[in-house]
Amino acid sequence: MSAEIRANAAQYSNVPNGADGFPVDVRATRDGSLSTADWLQLKCMEGRMFQVDVGAFSTPIVGGGNGTIIDQDQPEAFISVPSGTTIFLNRVAVQCQTPLLATDADESEILVAVDRAAATTIGTTQTTETALNMRTDNKRSSNCSCYSAATANITNPTLGIELARKVITGDINGTPANALWGELDLVYEPKVKPIIVGPAAVYVYWGGTVATNGFAQIQWVEVPSTDIT
Repeated sequence: MSAEIRANAAQYSNVPNGADGFPVDVRATRDGSLSTADWLQLKCMEGRMFQVDVGAFSTPIVGGGNGTIIDQDQPEAFISVPSGTTIFLNRVAVQCQTPLLATDADESEILVAVDRAAATTIGTTQTTETALNMRTDNKRSSNCSCYSAATANITNPTLGIELARKVITGDINGTPANALWGELDLVYEPKVKPIIVGPAAVYVYWGGTVATNGFAQIQWVEVPSTDIT
């Protein structure tokens, strides 16, 4: 026995576009290759992709808790995932403005990590951020709580997974006026997205032995945990 599968060629016109809940024809290119939509793009179309920005336009935030080396209980950005919600972490981008060096020992770094067992218990001084739906006409709101610039301690998270890190060390090259830095930015955009099941949290840090300013953009897909269990 043999089976034959046919699809309508719909490369530029006659693209099937039915209402939700109704059948549509399978679509193919003219050589018979089946057309498929990227899963992330579908989730964005569904209104389930979100982004939070830390820092705005030309105004960065000072990294390293209240100004210097990274401090585990004073993150620069954090996404708290409640019980019943699961996120697929799609992209974390951090851009830092490296500071004036004082000595050859100066360094700055970025760290992205996950507490896989607990949502965030906030402290007294952090900024509440708004998660933006990446489909601009969608009214769906994120279930996650988003914060930046914790300049006082939150409940110390357990960084059970370190997802990405970048470190640079300065070179005075004679005098501080001739200080040399490498570029300090990081883009974490894994091919296979980590599945972070709430209660859990994502933490982003940057800082250094001298104060380091920076910006971040964090993007994720969010679904009810029942969708994956």
